[in-house]
Amino acid sequence: MSSKKKRKPLAEINVVPYIDVMLVLLVVFMVTAPLLMQGVKVELPKTASQVMNTDDDEPIIVSIDQNGAYYINLGKEPKQSKPLKDVTSMVTKILADKPQTPVLVWGDTKVEYGLIVSLMSDLQTAGAPGVGLVTEPFERR
Repeated sequence: MSSKKKRKPLAEINVVPYIDVMLVLLVVFMVTAPLLMQGVKVELPKTASQVMNTDDDEPIIVSIDQNGAYYINLGKEPKQSKPLKDVTSMVTKILADKPQTPVLVWGDTKVEYGLIVSLMSDLQTAGAPGVGLVTEPFERR
């Protein structure tokens, strides 16, 4: 008679390869996540048309005409085109006093999409909590 004990089968899972795979995936996601977040944050309306709340501060209106010139609507100031740097510095000064002031962009339909996106990005950098796009109401025939 042999004195060998009967051994039970070992039912363990080797998790080391799984940990290696998870670490590689973590690095991949950490590298690619900032690349996916390069859009301009815009809050879209929840309904087809939404009336602005008139109790809030008067909005800052920044316009782009069909030639790509920038304008800012400030009280009784005559409409004169300004460089983008001047527009963003004015918005920064206004938002320093009233940080919840809404900022709206009026863009001509013939303006390149990139100019409007660039303007919205610069306005958010200037401190705008959100930037809205103004459109004409759609008339159904």
